[in-house]
Amino acid sequence: MTVGIWILGDQLWSQQAALQSADSDFEIPIILIESLEFVRVRPDHRQKLVLVWSAMRHFAAELREAGWSVTYIITEKSVEVPLKKWIKDHQITQLRVMIPNDRPFQEFIQNLNLSCQIDWLENNHFLWKKIEFKQWSKGRKRLLMEDFYRESRKRFNILMEDKQPIGNRWNFDSENRKPPKVKLNPPHPLWFEPDEITQTTIEQVNQISLPLYGKTEPFRWAVTRQQALKVLQSFIAERLPNFGAYQDAMVTGEQTLWHALLSPYLNLGLLNPLEVIQAAETAYYQQNLPLNCVEGFIRQVLGWREYMQGIYQLMDADYSQHNYFNHTQSLPKFFWDAEKTDMNCLSQVLSQVENTGYAHHIQRLMILSNFALIAGLSPQEVENWFHAVFIDAYDWVMQTNVIGMGLFADGGILASKPYAASANYVNKMSDYCKGCVYNPRSRTGEKACPFNIFYWDFLDRHRETLKSLGRMNLVLRHLDKMSENERQMIHQQAVNWRSRF
Repeated sequence: MTVGIWILGDQLWSQQAALQSADSDFEIPIILIESLEFVRVRPDHRQKLVLVWSAMRHFAAELREAGWSVTYIITEKSVEVPLKKWIKDHQITQLRVMIPNDRPFQEFIQNLNLSCQIDWLENNHFLWKKIEFKQWSKGRKRLLMEDFYRESRKRFNILMEDKQPIGNRWNFDSENRKPPKVKLNPPHPLWFEPDEITQTTIEQVNQISLPLYGKTEPFRWAVTRQQALKVLQSFIAERLPNFGAYQDAMVTGEQTLWHALLSPYLNLGLLNPLEVIQAAETAYYQQNLPLNCVEGFIRQVLGWREYMQGIYQLMDADYSQHNYFNHTQSLPKFFWDAEKTDMNCLSQVLSQVENTGYAHHIQRLMILSNFALIAGLSPQEVENWFHAVFIDAYDWVMQTNVIGMGLFADGGILASKPYAASANYVNKMSDYCKGCVYNPRSRTGEKACPFNIFYWDFLDRHRETLKSLGRMNLVLRHLDKMSENERQMIHQQAVNWRSRF
């Protein structure tokens, strides 16, 4: 039996399962394949392509330097032809592959009809195994993230003392929602100048003739594990001490605030989730950091990230097609071109995404997803857009975050109520409304904020459905206080707005 290892583009870790199984047998051939075929599926962000391909090339170089026999293929077509040729040339009889994070790619590999046996190795890029999450979920009426998070804290003994949470509370979220009413001075994030490999990748991406999204430069992301570790260290030292209070704030010109910027590296495998969590926990003990900051960050990684992956693996393949509210409105053109909207909040966030491939979680949830939900946009079009434009986007990330959390299209499998909000939230948690042509306090009229128009129209259109959710009844009482005439005016304005999309 001749063994070969295929390393996928988001499995760039020396301890990933397939490499681990080789037990440092450097004679085992390894292949990485960089394929343009996947870019034909959707117009990916140019910086996402640069990040993934440069990281893959750097990882291949590191493996060669360590003594491995590595074949690196760049193809404009499918991976099938070069993979089959490599298998034949090396007389591979057993191909070891760590199970992909994304379900469709595993199905793609299974359908390749290879001449060798595929040995699937359990994915070790997450802390919870698929079977463990399934066992946790069995028999539960609701798969609440908070319950999962508490179980994770206990299981991995994170911020625990005598089997109780440090501070006698599991969740300090209420302390992490300060609006940006004062001038904020966050530290600058750690960025990197492109080296020769990255610069070559940038030039190649610039030459791609397929439709793509966003700007290639300036490209400043980490592309190696060593660089990613420096970003982690920089976050722990300079950003984590003040991460908590303003993690939900949105400020013009401040793209990153105190956010970690670690998700691209976690999702590529350059960082391991446990080392990230333990680094934050160690800093809490050694540096006496505020508990709300450390707990709030750990909850994002140990709670939400692991939970989203677990839900994705637990759900059937048709989860991506859920559409609880039967929303079918096509994506507005300005989602692909920020200059085509005069709504300042959307312009700010969309311009940022075009330039960097990044927006923090509240910008994604309460600006982009919130607008998509209340405007009635197709969940499938929105999810495809999120997958295309974000630098940390993968199937498992975006299905759960967009279909489930952002758009409530799964009908409450993941969230207990829709994250729908009017302009009041945007005005409270950002400074975007100050520079906008629309009035965040108006529901009707020429200058009424579209967030208000769509929000109240959303509640009115789905009143009966929302009643059944319980937690929405309080806000529905506000809708009942409106006159029939005002509701009709709002509805007509919503119709008029959609016609402009």
